[in-house]
Amino acid sequence: MSSIDRSQAVGGTRTYEVRTYGCQMNVHDSERLAGLLEDAGYVRAPEGADEADVVVFNTCAVRENADNKLYGNLGHLAPKKAARPGMQIAVGGCLAQKDRDTIVKKAPWVDVVFGTHNIGKLPVLLERARVQEEAQVEIAESLEAFPSTLPTRRESAYAAWVSISVGCNNTCTFCIVPALRGKEKDRRPGDILAEIEALVAEGVSEITLLGQNVNAYGSDIGDREAFSKLLRACGKIEGLERVRFTSPHPRDFTDDVIAAMAETPNVMPQLHMPLQSGSDTVLKAMRRSYRQERYLGIIEKVRAAIPHAAISTDIIVGFPGETDEDFEQTLHVVREARFAQAFTFQYSKRPGTPAAEMDGQIPKKVVQERYERLVALQEEISWEENKKQVGRTLELMVAEGEGRKDDTTHRLSGRAPDNRLVHFTKPDQEVRPGDVVTVEITYAAPHHLLAEGPVLDVRRTRAGDAWEKRTAEKAGKPAQPAGVLLGLPKIGVPEPLPVAASGCGCD
Repeated sequence: MSSIDRSQAVGGTRTYEVRTYGCQMNVHDSERLAGLLEDAGYVRAPEGADEADVVVFNTCAVRENADNKLYGNLGHLAPKKAARPGMQIAVGGCLAQKDRDTIVKKAPWVDVVFGTHNIGKLPVLLERARVQEEAQVEIAESLEAFPSTLPTRRESAYAAWVSISVGCNNTCTFCIVPALRGKEKDRRPGDILAEIEALVAEGVSEITLLGQNVNAYGSDIGDREAFSKLLRACGKIEGLERVRFTSPHPRDFTDDVIAAMAETPNVMPQLHMPLQSGSDTVLKAMRRSYRQERYLGIIEKVRAAIPHAAISTDIIVGFPGETDEDFEQTLHVVREARFAQAFTFQYSKRPGTPAAEMDGQIPKKVVQERYERLVALQEEISWEENKKQVGRTLELMVAEGEGRKDDTTHRLSGRAPDNRLVHFTKPDQEVRPGDVVTVEITYAAPHHLLAEGPVLDVRRTRAGDAWEKRTAEKAGKPAQPAGVLLGLPKIGVPEPLPVAASGCGCD
């Protein structure tokens, strides 16, 4: 097909679809990819239509089968692309950064491959591939511009991610992300606060500060207390009701951060603190720069300063060389810390990491048995901790799409300040996502709470107004996918995947 014929085939408004895999950083990058494409004149394809003119894969490299999943999906699209002149396929993210030219060799029908450092080039690369009629592979070795300077299509009208840094300076033996995302680069505090203020002006009332090692913020700009100062500055932004952050590293969790959390009213009483293992021996093998005593000391200080804080964690079971005694140490920390929830994962080799080549790989049967014991213990603790919430009166921010059974139970769902998921009785008056309701907790399950009585108060908010405005603007337009869930992952025991749900695997 000639360039003229190809141009005619793609005439008119082109549609796009972004398929996202992996961590919150990838989810936020996908918001930017969507913003870039819409800024270039593309329109989001209707949900489930399976007929987008441009399909973008934003990939993750930390899971063992990530490449198999990608190539399987690319293979599924090959006949569709062959039958539709002008359709384009792009692959970005961590796997693209790692595999580079391999992708177009295995899937020559791919039009564009771009890396984690140059997502802003996507529209240009798509056009270049269309004009030149050949694949464009462009992988930058370092960050070209901080991603937050790019157009962003936010998936939520009332809550938003705000990146404060990219990259990671740690060298955990189970994680490949620092090699793909690069060394930590911090944004200037003024730029971060300006973005937050702009979001609040648009109606956003909750923000989540995002970084692969979020509380190491300041190491790149030479200020060890930069993160606590940032939290306090967020507390001075009028209209910003809730501030969260993910994911911190125990090594960098200092007393000034705890004080800032306790003394800043809009910083929520919630902390996600990855443990990974309770064994000092395993932590050393993981190249984690803290030990059990240090970790439990942080938990103790947080609980003293913020008594109602809900603390969650990530744990890897079956790391190479882990003995029964090592695993018992993990169970000990779980009993002592009494996490509100834990995201537990069976160790699986991650190509390109030192741990994948270590001796002492644990048999699958042993890992499975340990995993089941850990999940059972945490399930028991989560339920006991949730039962302590019964009888409490809580303010919930009404959420969109978090209650899968809301339509059949005639309930709505929201997040408590500590991020617990609460399903509540639908009131007679209109309640919109982003509004705030006051309820009394009447029942606790391991992974959610119920407020079965009448709603005590409804507060309509600017965030709810923003959601209503966005919904009205969508009327008569192609269906949009449900908004992404901001903050930490939903409460519940995830499937035994080898990558932590929070951060990019390097927390």
